[in-house]
Amino acid sequence: MLEKTNQVNLLFDFYAALLKGKQREYLELYYLDDLSLSEIAEMYEVSRQAVYDHIKRAEKQLFEYEQKLQLASRHELRKTMCSRMTQLVESLPAGDARDELLSLLHQLSEMD
Repeated sequence: MLEKTNQVNLLFDFYAALLKGKQREYLELYYLDDLSLSEIAEMYEVSRQAVYDHIKRAEKQLFEYEQKLQLASRHELRKTMCSRMTQLVESLPAGDARDELLSLLHQLSEMD
């Protein structure tokens, strides 16, 4: 369950703006704010089932967006590649070029 939560949170970071109002709100309250279905239902004066349905549709949308656009998977690949390049550069002898490469890699990793 924790892995799914992390995955939905990552996808939400990339695709939240593409979700419809209630789907985005309910998903944010459920996954990011860690509210229960009952708490959300009470806040919005709707049934628990309505909240559940919105969340499930939103999750489905997020996974469909990722399948088509692959923004999150590309992000993870870039992070892995930057990490590996940093390891390789750190193994080089100390010097100006090494320091500049490390600085550039750090800047590149901060862009995401």
